[in-house]
Amino acid sequence: MTIERKLISSGSPYEPIIGFSRAVRVGGIIAVGGTAPIDDEGKTVGVGDPAAQTKRCFEIIEKALKEAGASLENVIRTRTFLTDISHWEASGRAHGEIFGSIRPVSTMVQVTGFINPEWLVEIEADAVIGDGGDDWQNAWAPSGNDIKKR
Repeated sequence: MTIERKLISSGSPYEPIIGFSRAVRVGGIIAVGGTAPIDDEGKTVGVGDPAAQTKRCFEIIEKALKEAGASLENVIRTRTFLTDISHWEASGRAHGEIFGSIRPVSTMVQVTGFINPEWLVEIEADAVIGDGGDDWQNAWAPSGNDIKKR
């Protein structure tokens, strides 16, 4: 069985240089990479405001999930990276506004910094769609020969 691999682009000029995608879907598994709080022109949203930056990250994540055929309701894990752990509550409350009833597993950690010093937060998310059938099992451990790019 061949599992389709779908690459979701954010349009960032760095994607081909660094070799990454905003998100990747393999079978019913969707992984969204580290998402920074930037607008469509690449400017930081919510400078100095961790809650606003968290919300912006989730707007970007939601867009990638939709393109992959999922929604925020399909998220099973989030990872929040903060440059200052004292921002945990503001970022956590913004997370709770979105995921209060969905309640994915979540990790929040402090890091030393990001590419842009205005960024206070970056977020990753993983989602699962489908009924858990064959695509589900094969998406967790496909052989290299079973994956085709789209």
